Amino acid sequence: MTGAAERSWEGDPTRSRPVAPGVVRLLLAVVLVLGALSGCTLFEDDTEGSPLPTSAAPPPPGVVEDLTRVLRRRAVAVREDRARQFRSGLVAGDRAFRRAQAAYFTSVRQLPLGVFRYSFDPADILRVDGSYWVVVRVHLQIEGYDDEPVVSRDRYLFTPDSRGRLRLASVTDAEWEERNGVLAQPWDRGPVEVRSVAGVLGVFDAGSVERSAELLDSAQRAISDVSAVVPYDWDHRVVLYALSDTGFMASLEQLPGGDPDLVDAVAFPVPVDDADPFAAIAGVRVSLHPRMLARQDSARDRLLRHELTHVALGRRDDDVPTWLSEGLAEWVSVRPLAPQDRALSTASLVAARDALESGELDLPSSVDFNGSLQGANYGLSWWACEHLATSYGDRVLWQLVDELGSVPADGSVDERGAQALRRLTGLGPRDLARRAAKQMVATYGP
Repeated sequence: MTGAAERSWEGDPTRSRPVAPGVVRLLLAVVLVLGALSGCTLFEDDTEGSPLPTSAAPPPPGVVEDLTRVLRRRAVAVREDRARQFRSGLVAGDRAFRRAQAAYFTSVRQLPLGVFRYSFDPADILRVDGSYWVVVRVHLQIEGYDDEPVVSRDRYLFTPDSRGRLRLASVTDAEWEERNGVLAQPWDRGPVEVRSVAGVLGVFDAGSVERSAELLDSAQRAISDVSAVVPYDWDHRVVLYALSDTGFMASLEQLPGGDPDLVDAVAFPVPVDDADPFAAIAGVRVSLHPRMLARQDSARDRLLRHELTHVALGRRDDDVPTWLSEGLAEWVSVRPLAPQDRALSTASLVAARDALESGELDLPSSVDFNGSLQGANYGLSWWACEHLATSYGDRVLWQLVDELGSVPADGSVDERGAQALRRLTGLGPRDLARRAAKQMVATYGP
């Protein structure tokens, strides 16, 4: 599922909190980006691209062996922290490339590597003017966080040195990467600083690492809070990207709205093989927008609880309508807060009031969820879950998730969601939307 986020509401005097009993007033508030930032969970396949290029003829004798040797030595150098050996496999003379590779070595060495190796198919060797472009598979497992080694592909260039021995000359072929949907990880893009606490591996950079301690603590609290509410068996751990620029977020092909400034955070899956659309998921990671680095603790905690709910749901997010996925994440995110502190966007409240007056009210569709009404959609989805939990008990929320994950995928996810909702509660989507909107208005004021 994907979700987009409203702009942060920090300091926005147009947000609402629940009114005190017997008081009809609209409280002005400060809130994190409600679910809008929330549930940005990307599980869609983005592996489409042109077929891998192959050479017209087999490479000359010995080339496959030379490439295997160079890549094996490089992998051993990374695993065993042999910087000199790593440098010896690089082409001489290109100082910028060698500096970039030195930064890569330092960055990757900070990761708790369970597996790190290379492989390639000889059919994917392309000879160009005496050099060789090779589609290389990187097998990397972050120990304690990835269930399996993650296989990612990129196109490397190998050039012979003065003695005819192949050396790595490039790890970048921008056109090939774009055609094949390559997602460069933060350590592939530039220097990173890795910090960790129990259950959280944080990836920072020079501009964000000073915030690492507080962000890691916030993520730890979020794991504990989410674990107390979500009934599913999950790893209770997360890899958190907290970088000072939006380059990585912008590279996520299925990013809601295609603009990182529309989200405060995104939870995204890491498939075990980036070329296999049916591959299992090695883990789910979370990336924060830079503006969240300095956000006040309560807002950031709520945001991380939202995203960690998506991590805990994992693939189950694929089987439920967006209103349920995002509504659940918001519902979980506010559980530790006192009722008067559960801020709601004014856009959601106004939209609910107007829809009640016009009679045109329905749960948001998964297709249009992140459109122009995304802010209102998050609020209504949250309060749809609030109404279900209040009227039928918390268990009905998880029963909906379980039932949708156990039935054949016939029809759209929204159609199946509507059917499951009626079976469990007797309510249709419009009924639930109307009741949720009435509860919102009653809670936050007219």
